[in-house]
Amino acid sequence: MERTRATIEILNDLILINNDRIKGYERAISELTPGDIDLKHLFTNLIGESHQFKLEIATEVAALGKDIETGTTISGKLHRTWLDAKAVFSGHSKRSILEECEFGEDAILKAYKSALTQGILPAYIREILSNHQPILQAAHDKIKALRDKAASQ
Repeated sequence: MERTRATIEILNDLILINNDRIKGYERAISELTPGDIDLKHLFTNLIGESHQFKLEIATEVAALGKDIETGTTISGKLHRTWLDAKAVFSGHSKRSILEECEFGEDAILKAYKSALTQGILPAYIREILSNHQPILQAAHDKIKALRDKAASQ
């Protein structure tokens, strides 16, 4: 019973961080200029990934008979508030948007790594999360490369 409760808590935390990722990319899209169609397309795809990941994780939480988290993390909310304040002073450059997106990608990778290293999760759930990890890593690497390119322009 304790193991099931811990599993549900871990999965709900991952749902929350995926919600943070969705909110972060929605916010980033709203800050793009009309000429940033490539980034809008990328960010929209990343939102779709997180919706898919969230659905897969939520299915497991529901199968375990518990409620599925629907909000975002407190740290995610605080980070978005800080970004709003920062934008007042520095604006919304392509580079700064990508830097914040990379920060979010770092956070979700860290959350998944933490979940997978705890050794509590059943093998079938570990497999689901392990399948998400390379997709998240590829997204991180793409955002980082775009950020580096924007920094050199």
